[in-house]
Amino acid sequence: MKKFSTFLATLTLGALAFTQTACRTTADTDKGFVPLFDGKTLKGWQGVANHWRIQDGAITGYTEKADPLKNNTFLVWTNGTVDNFELRFRYRMIGGNSGVQYRSKLIDTEKFIVGGYQADFEAGKTYSGILYEERGRGILAERGQRTRITEENGKTKITKVGDLASSAELQANIKDEDWNDYTIIADGNHLMHFINNRMTIDVLDEQSAAAARSGILALQIHVGPPMIVQFRDIKIKKLP
Repeated sequence: MKKFSTFLATLTLGALAFTQTACRTTADTDKGFVPLFDGKTLKGWQGVANHWRIQDGAITGYTEKADPLKNNTFLVWTNGTVDNFELRFRYRMIGGNSGVQYRSKLIDTEKFIVGGYQADFEAGKTYSGILYEERGRGILAERGQRTRITEENGKTKITKVGDLASSAELQANIKDEDWNDYTIIADGNHLMHFINNRMTIDVLDEQSAAAARSGILALQIHVGPPMIVQFRDIKIKKLP
């Protein structure tokens, strides 16, 4: 019990420090960040061509009623992989749902199917900010949760160790069909998401057989009704 209490205290203090850092750096400086999008072209990105374009100075993913998707597809960043990092971007969502994959794997090079950690967001009111593992362990933290992921008897065990805020409170901080700021911090096995400077999940992934430490970065278009998702101001900073 003492060991678990120490773990929880460490996690809470670490999350607080990262929350304060994210808010401060967003307001003050972009020092150390490298842009991943030139604002004009899809240079450095690759996906299914008829579902991605540049519009309004943003990377725009879209589906249409006449050309529905049969599987989730992704626009993959082709200039390297990511491991320990802080990623910032802005997104706008009209219908459907999307997300950003990180430390992930390209499973199908023709259909651009990707699996791995995903920072979710949607036009709905439930999943924006969660941590989901596409083609893997599923939801690893619901919005507003601190979780610890371990393995027990060969199976994934997800333990909620605390609350950040209510899901409804965090949803109220998200702008509908407008631009929102998203930050992803991956530091070792510690994963954190922020939307508009509010932490939405805080996770320690201690399931060594499944936890990813490095992989690709990719943007999602989801199967379902017609949708539009836009990304801009995408930049990354490598952490030690």
